[in-house]
Amino acid sequence: MNQFITPEIKDVLKAVHYRPAVSIIMPFKTKINLHTELRHSLKIAADKVERELIFNYPAEICKLLMQKLLEVIENIDFNTGKKGIVIYVSLVFEKVLYLDIPVEEKVIVDDSFEIRDLVYNTKQLHKYLLLVLSGKETKIYLGNAELLRVELNMPESVYAYVNDAPERVANFSDMSDRKETIMDKFLLNIDNGLNKILNTYKLPLVVLGTERIAGHFKKLTRHAAAVIEYIHGNYEEATLPDLRETASRYIAGWEKLEEKKLLDKLEEAAGANKLAVGIKDVWHEAVGQNGRLLVVEKNFRYAAQHGATQAIIDELVEPFDKFPYIRDAVDDIIEKVLQNGGDIEFVDQDILKDYDHIALVQYY
Repeated sequence: MNQFITPEIKDVLKAVHYRPAVSIIMPFKTKINLHTELRHSLKIAADKVERELIFNYPAEICKLLMQKLLEVIENIDFNTGKKGIVIYVSLVFEKVLYLDIPVEEKVIVDDSFEIRDLVYNTKQLHKYLLLVLSGKETKIYLGNAELLRVELNMPESVYAYVNDAPERVANFSDMSDRKETIMDKFLLNIDNGLNKILNTYKLPLVVLGTERIAGHFKKLTRHAAAVIEYIHGNYEEATLPDLRETASRYIAGWEKLEEKKLLDKLEEAAGANKLAVGIKDVWHEAVGQNGRLLVVEKNFRYAAQHGATQAIIDELVEPFDKFPYIRDAVDDIIEKVLQNGGDIEFVDQDILKDYDHIALVQYY
């Protein structure tokens, strides 16, 4: 299983498919009457679920599931500071997850849980690491919509290394040599501390600092391959919003490069006859457990109906049987790819227009 798959996602993936499965995805809007507004929105969502259950399922199932759903809603924590929430409930499973990125409101009653928003949230949660160097201390952050401080588990102030530096001796021309020695010792320890962080998050690194300090770090670091940009300047007193704004200008360019790399991977797979293109072919390969990398436009959805076999789907057209139809084949594909050890990448709208909005790199 991929490292980005959190224990929460694993729980949802492993949940027994038991129809009906209810997924409620709701944004947390930052207003004064937050609690009242959210409770009202969740009440409306629950009413919608109840109407659909009554229309499609026996009364006893509706009663049991609604009791469970209302109990889950009653125990929601409105003080998490998160930007969205996902509620999963079936007769045999329940889970509430709080998301770090904004989501669109969805209420879905189906035979499996809606997982796309949960995966997208995890993928987008931390997109880069930001290392801020100064003559006094260093700080490192996980960056995306917000900056979250990460502890290096070692002294982050240069003063911790002053007493360890050698005293002035004959081969030091002046005291500036000693300062350089202290700085290098400080930066070497910081670089060592980056080992665990980079191995854990496997994210691009942006380094902020004066030209002199950043230059020293650049010469001695063993993680040059992870650094996508050195930004020169004095950021010692910069606020978190200022730091994020500075980094985001460079991250945008890096994302475009990463997007191109994804397209190159698709072209390479196509050249090796290992690329499925379009929803029907992608579904076929995903069902066959042959998906190594799924690349999909983040807003692409496709309602479908089952074909002659499990590996075949057709476009949903009227009239259709309300029970066997697939509300969003893309979401089901995402689940199948993840369950079989594949990876998911989301891109912006129309990036994959030449691939019918979705493509799957097969194992080879």
